[in-house]
Amino acid sequence: MDIKTALATQQYAASRQAAQPIQGSEQSANSFARVADDFAKTVQNAEQTAMSAMSGDADPHALVQALAQTELAVETAVTVRDKVVEAYQEILRMPI
Repeated sequence: MDIKTALATQQYAASRQAAQPIQGSEQSANSFARVADDFAKTVQNAEQTAMSAMSGDADPHALVQALAQTELAVETAVTVRDKVVEAYQEILRMPI
């Protein structure tokens, strides 16, 4: 019984170290927030350019460029979302 207790203690210690948060996790959260903010700014810029183009104040080339940037940003966001959902589904399929 003593051997099982020692083995369990060793396994617990190893698991505890693996479950500790990574030191740079706050930095990655800040970088994600920055990416989300950049995405929002890109979409807002395209909306403003589209409104200006409808009123005749914006150059048509600027409108096309803003729409292309927005399309790229949305495609990137959708790709990231799909990868996150795929990873979550893979975790759900793991045996316990």
